[in-house]
Amino acid sequence: MLRIALSGCNGRMGRVITDICAHKDNVKIVAGFDLAGQKLADFPVYADPHEFTGACDVIIDFSNVSSTDSLLDYCLKNKTPVVICTTGHDEAQLARIAAASAEIPVFRSGNMSLGINLMLDLLRKCAKVLGEGFDVEIVEKHHNQKLDAPSGTALMLADAVKESLPYEAEYVYDRHERREKRPAHEIGISAVRGGTIVGEHSVLFCGRDEVIEIRHSAQSREVFAVGAVNAAVFLAACKAPGLYNMQDVIASL
Repeated sequence: MLRIALSGCNGRMGRVITDICAHKDNVKIVAGFDLAGQKLADFPVYADPHEFTGACDVIIDFSNVSSTDSLLDYCLKNKTPVVICTTGHDEAQLARIAAASAEIPVFRSGNMSLGINLMLDLLRKCAKVLGEGFDVEIVEKHHNQKLDAPSGTALMLADAVKESLPYEAEYVYDRHERREKRPAHEIGISAVRGGTIVGEHSVLFCGRDEVIEIRHSAQSREVFAVGAVNAAVFLAACKAPGLYNMQDVIASL
């Protein structure tokens, strides 16, 4: 039985993960971390991870970037693997996550969906084949409660395209003050926030007289929750310190 501690247990994703784990025989949530410390499920909830003195095999983090440093402190102290699903980290936090991976297994991904991660491979192939002849634009849509923009997933998609292009692309997030034709070597990234949109991402390769669009739409948060639990199972089994992502999970499947 895999023992999971869930950071952000009372949030939207935390509640979905709790429900999924309740229907699995091989995993159990033994503790939750939430700033308010409110108990909403059948496991104890702590405002601070350091208050938890029990044992767990892995932590899933779907909380807020403000909790990252404290969570990493706990994981390093207790040598606990951690699956980081939270997005919006700054450069200092990303550097800290990378440093922690030298001592413990760390999984980090801007999107936990299997479909999105397969989409990354398609984008790399498109960028290699289409190269200089196509402009690249990315549009992402999310609910009106999402804090970061652009989404971590949009940046993942942009990075996949950028690494396969024959030129050094510039990310452009806002054009409303630019009075000029679109430069060739850029990747435009646009964010939409509204309603209860779970998550939609489109990448357009726009060429002369033709457009190729690769699109992913999440119909519920469950696709991300399932990915997070799969990542936790993978990380707890791999043992070795390192920085892992969904491509490693896909390869293990």
